[in-house]
Amino acid sequence: MPAYAIAHLQDAAPHPEIAEYIERIPGTFEPYGGRFLVHGVQHEVMEGSWPGSLVMIGFPGIAEARAWWESPAYQEIAPLRSRHIEGDIILVEGVSDDYDPASTAKAVREALSAG
Repeated sequence: MPAYAIAHLQDAAPHPEIAEYIERIPGTFEPYGGRFLVHGVQHEVMEGSWPGSLVMIGFPGIAEARAWWESPAYQEIAPLRSRHIEGDIILVEGVSDDYDPASTAKAVREALSAG
């Protein structure tokens, strides 16, 4: 099942270390099958507020995403970003190709009736 590293970044100020981080990060996730899905593009806020920017990296699975995050190569460059950009970063597993949201709705209904 695919997995994703998602970063909601805020208050990014231009800095040489940010440029270095951007140049080096692909080399840290490519060995784990990672690739940019969203990076450096404008977004449209359709509801609520979303200050900042979004970065999304796709991986073949959650094990690869975790291995990338914990890798010495990524941990070496992470401070280049974290010293200059505030944000939240999560790893999340995607759904399978045959995912049916009706099963989630059923679980919600069952939880409601049990409570």
